[in-house]
Amino acid sequence: MRFSIAGGTRLSGTVRVSGAKNSVLKLMAMSLMANDQCVIRNVPRISDVETMKGVIEELGATVNWSGDTMMVTPPERLGTEAPEELVRGMRASIQVMGPLLAKVGEVHIVQPGGCSIGHRPIDFHLKGFRAMGAEVEERYGYVRARANRLKGATIYLDFPSVGATENLMAAGALAEGTTVICNAAREPEIVDQQNFLNLMGAKVRGAGTGQVIVEGVKELGGADYTVIPDRIEAGTMMVAAVITGGHVTVQDVEPEHLGFLIAKLREMGAGVEVSHNRIDCFADQPITGTTVRSMPYPGFATDLQPNIAALASTAVGCSVLIETIYSNRFHYLEEMRKMGAKVIIEQSTAVIKGVEKLTGASVTAPDLRGGAALVLCAMAADGNSIVDGVELIDRGYEEFERKLSGLGARITRIE
Repeated sequence: MRFSIAGGTRLSGTVRVSGAKNSVLKLMAMSLMANDQCVIRNVPRISDVETMKGVIEELGATVNWSGDTMMVTPPERLGTEAPEELVRGMRASIQVMGPLLAKVGEVHIVQPGGCSIGHRPIDFHLKGFRAMGAEVEERYGYVRARANRLKGATIYLDFPSVGATENLMAAGALAEGTTVICNAAREPEIVDQQNFLNLMGAKVRGAGTGQVIVEGVKELGGADYTVIPDRIEAGTMMVAAVITGGHVTVQDVEPEHLGFLIAKLREMGAGVEVSHNRIDCFADQPITGTTVRSMPYPGFATDLQPNIAALASTAVGCSVLIETIYSNRFHYLEEMRKMGAKVIIEQSTAVIKGVEKLTGASVTAPDLRGGAALVLCAMAADGNSIVDGVELIDRGYEEFERKLSGLGARITRIE
């Protein structure tokens, strides 16, 4: 699939942000540990959620999804082998490891796939499971882990990995004793998982700080929970307003989750006004270059770095982007060059010299976030563009072209 985009339109209006992809996928996995039905609200209609739905259904769960509400009913006996084809297609599938180990004491899973943005090993997950007493075997691209009952342990993460923090929180929820995760990730999605688990009857505290403490309980019940807004989608819409010289109100958002982006956009000359659950973004003066270093939260999110690169491509002066999380994140810049962007890449650093105007071109999305950035470039460019690989963008953005069209973008999906 592809998008056909006619550039040169200033976006204006109001857009509502969907539920957070990076939260709901993990909550779906956590629901496997419940003894009763879990209701998850504000669920976005995106392909990654469809994939995770398939994963937990293959493990025995019953899933009913109506509108933005999902009901997950776990089976009396969970399966232990995650479906290979689905796991290879989405890295977040690895999040079923902790729940299955904690609930049934065994899991067999292929090494996960996902976007090609760099090496993302699951070593931290497995190190934590071993510390909790699991026997972990890695052979021929598969992982098998077993434990009669996990034991609480103090686990030091060498890097504040979001996925490892989430998986170990889930494992600790039903472990015997107390699990302490040191150098834990601090993302808002971690807090969302803590709140969900505690609503199920778990005893978790410290999410959002560098140390998460989980006191194991014997069983977990159901929960009815509303997912936080997607801060990456919100950030994409904010940058879309600025790069097109428009004025957009981003509604149903948590501004405190986007402090790093708000500060950077203001530094570049954009107008940003914040209220309780909305952010107004506009460009009423020239946008200037900047320096961005991706960092774990609360630093600048790597998933929003491609959007800033898009904005920098038309800014006055030079910008420097330093990527510290994923080694192959810059693939999308090769496609931006086809639209006239002036880019120099040296290992983990990219230098972008802004041009007066990008030009329309045929480009291909290399990954989810890079694909969204190419759409931003196309909306700001002179002329028409084709963006191929829309199925990658569909992994993380609900009704992307409909929301942009509602703001005035001239964008059409071509099957």
